[in-house]
Amino acid sequence: MKVADVVRVVRTLECSSLHAGHGRRPQMGRSLCSLLVAAAVTSHATVALATPAVIKAIGVENEYADVIIQIGAPYVQVTAIETDPNTDPHTFEVNPKIAGEIAAADLVVKNGVGYDAWADKIIAAVPNGKRKVLDVQHLLGLPDSTPNPHFWYDPKTMPAVAKQITADLSAPDPTQASYFQANAKKFDASLKPWLAAIAAFKAHHPGSPMAVTEPVADYMLAAAGIDIQTPYSMQAAIMNGTDPSPQDVMKQNALFTDRKVKVFVYNQQVTDTLTQSFLALAKKNGIPVVGVYETMPTPGFTYQSWMAAEVNSLNKAVTGKISTEVLHAGK
Repeated sequence: MKVADVVRVVRTLECSSLHAGHGRRPQMGRSLCSLLVAAAVTSHATVALATPAVIKAIGVENEYADVIIQIGAPYVQVTAIETDPNTDPHTFEVNPKIAGEIAAADLVVKNGVGYDAWADKIIAAVPNGKRKVLDVQHLLGLPDSTPNPHFWYDPKTMPAVAKQITADLSAPDPTQASYFQANAKKFDASLKPWLAAIAAFKAHHPGSPMAVTEPVADYMLAAAGIDIQTPYSMQAAIMNGTDPSPQDVMKQNALFTDRKVKVFVYNQQVTDTLTQSFLALAKKNGIPVVGVYETMPTPGFTYQSWMAAEVNSLNKAVTGKISTEVLHAGK
């Protein structure tokens, strides 16, 4: 990329609309955005001078990065960007280092539906004809109006993602295709215990009523036959950082005080005074709590073990009234 092109990208990029999450729009000043793009372009130009020894891939969310690693290692150098299970991914803030990593990547896997829209701006600002971008929303054929962006909890998502990752990694060097394909088969096979656990839960506890804070795990809960009692309008309000209606709050409170639900599924990464009041009310009324996450808990988890641990926690909550507010590897 020529210097004149760098200047043109920085001057024309519309940074004011860059945001970090589904329905949440923290603003970024033009000067900072220009710095990010300039850093990205510089990194891109530097990397272009040399051929990397391995494919450089990025999983914007660490659960996607984990799948890339399982399929591509050791021939793929993988970077996960959103990794901290103790922070709200909706308020993620990009920096020049991350912009440079995206600019230099051969493959970027991102979620879509506005969940990681900041990455779209960086990708658009630094064109790279060799870079492949796997947008999970588009891979699944879902519209921009899709209300729930937490696709990784849907049992149908990761097999499709793994298949496309395999194809994208194989394209630069077809001689490695058989290796990636073999790993993809292993990955698909490794999902079977999780899928079996979901099926067993559905068979043994059909229609179990539960409350949630957000639709984080809703895809998996639906697959397990769980009856989510929390109004979706309230789930969406909490997810998007807006105030739920008083009527929805009253209904949620009644789920706990009247003991209408067996479990409270609580998003550990997005908490505020309202969700904490729900948590306290659930505990007061003896309703077990299961914590769920938007990024894969680390260290010690793979995507498969994380999902299996969530189902196991639900099963312990329903059968033994045991809470698992925080996941720990190996438990």
